[in-house]
Amino acid sequence: MASPTDIRPPFTKESALAKVQAAEDGWNSRDPKRVAQAYTIDTRWRNRDQIFEGRGAVEEFLAGKWERELDYRLMKELWAFTDNRISVRFEYEWHDNAGQWFRTHGNEHWEFDESGLMARRDMSANDIEINESDRRY
Repeated sequence: MASPTDIRPPFTKESALAKVQAAEDGWNSRDPKRVAQAYTIDTRWRNRDQIFEGRGAVEEFLAGKWERELDYRLMKELWAFTDNRISVRFEYEWHDNAGQWFRTHGNEHWEFDESGLMARRDMSANDIEINESDRRY
């Protein structure tokens, strides 16, 4: 499995696809410490209505996310890329403590530093209630 710095800008189609797959694999691990290592120490995030900064804040955010979003499973798809930026669309499914399943749809815009770590992440998403029988992932 590729480390966050194995794939660096400037991106080609092949390296952008690899970066997206590495992100998908990392997030599907549901390991906040592992995932946070893909971001710069001073990374800047907008996640829905939350704005925060720093790798430690990312780790804290992800730990809380995966405590609430149970059996989380994610799919990311490359949408566009430039030299040091990648945009993706994503879907993920999860359920809450009451057993209600959701599918979350959204978009992310990523900006990387020269070492291949993500310096900026802007995310927008919405959640749709689904039946367990309607799960895709």
